[in-house]
Amino acid sequence: MNEGRRLLPPMAALNSFAAAARHGSFSRAGEQVGLTQSAVSRQIAILEDWLQTPLFERRGRRVVLNPAGQAFADQIRPALDRIRAATEQALMLHSGRRLNIATLPSFGMRWLAPRLPDLTAQYPDMTVNFAARSFPFDLAEEGFDAAIHFGRPDWPDADHLFLFREEAVVVAAPGWLADHKIVQPSDLLTKALLFQSSRPSAWNRWFAEAGIVDLPPLKGATFEHFLMLAQTAAAGAGAALIPRFLIEPELEAGTLATPFAQTLSTEDAYYLVRRPGWEGHAGLSDFGTWIAQQSQGWVG
Repeated sequence: MNEGRRLLPPMAALNSFAAAARHGSFSRAGEQVGLTQSAVSRQIAILEDWLQTPLFERRGRRVVLNPAGQAFADQIRPALDRIRAATEQALMLHSGRRLNIATLPSFGMRWLAPRLPDLTAQYPDMTVNFAARSFPFDLAEEGFDAAIHFGRPDWPDADHLFLFREEAVVVAAPGWLADHKIVQPSDLLTKALLFQSSRPSAWNRWFAEAGIVDLPPLKGATFEHFLMLAQTAAAGAGAALIPRFLIEPELEAGTLATPFAQTLSTEDAYYLVRRPGWEGHAGLSDFGTWIAQQSQGWVG
């Protein structure tokens, strides 16, 4: 055996060892790497023979790293992570037309989905997998290339591509507005208000811009998703503040109406956030170009 090969144990043994070290169990390691418990045990034995030292202490059904095993695990984990990252990068260069993108649920349904036929027409070889997510997360850790974010450009470890800002309007069912004689903004102060969970102060800001100060405490039902909020308002449960672009079908159908022209705008905006290294991913670069074109001049 030459010197290079002697110092490079089999990858299967290293992978099994890393999984067993992480889980403290050969059976759970097997589930991760796709081997049986006995096969993982054999791979660990191969590695221990290669290194000429035990790496684990067996304690019943569990295994615990001994000092030699712990030191070895600490050294190889970063190396294996780098190998995985390099392999992922190589695969992306080979198949850079497949993307995993997280999107805010309402944004995905009302703004993004109707535009996807154009994406397919421009890039027929691109495959995009979408998943609904409402809050920031680690893109790399959860296997996403990008996400749609609303707020400030503050997503950790990500590139921010500005898309557009939104304008929220007060909406309610036409019958509800008539029954409650909503004529001016102050008429809403004693009525049922509906809130969106990520924007709890929106009503306070809307009333302030309407010139109403000394507000009483505002409270009401809260919803995570705008479309559920819109459906609740359309059912006659109260008034809601919703970005206009998310409720255009309801406004056109007449199930929701806007009693006031006043809108609510903020410095918050929609962004496409992309993981580090996106410049080297052809598909992600093209998707960014496409969504920027779709967003140009748009106000929600």
